[in-house]
Amino acid sequence: MKTIGFICIHNSCRSQIAEAWGKNMLKDIAVVYSAGTEDYPEIKPLVACVMNEVGIEINTQYPKRLSEIPAELDILITMGCGVKCPSIPSKYREDWGIDDPSGQPIAAFRLTRAAIENKIKELKVRILDKEFE
Repeated sequence: MKTIGFICIHNSCRSQIAEAWGKNMLKDIAVVYSAGTEDYPEIKPLVACVMNEVGIEINTQYPKRLSEIPAELDILITMGCGVKCPSIPSKYREDWGIDDPSGQPIAAFRLTRAAIENKIKELKVRILDKEFE
């Protein structure tokens, strides 16, 4: 099982979507976490809404700080927010460059959800192809 961390600034939108998709699609091959570099009080309501539209409940997820996830990960993915992560040991690291839909209409959140879904599908293939060995 790989350990994967999705990191953003507030852990209230993109990284939460990635955690939800990851837990749904990678559950047999990875343990998935998300966290932020700054405190934030809640997940953005439109995130829960768009994930509910595809049958994924995120009511147990909440914004977490880096200190709440494992100190070492197999795969570290930043979401494209220009965040400079503190030293988080990981075997592999990449940035997905996904725009933040915060403050936009629900259609933007749906586009973000779809983009992250596609990235998670690609990540699954890469893990199964043993790219991260």
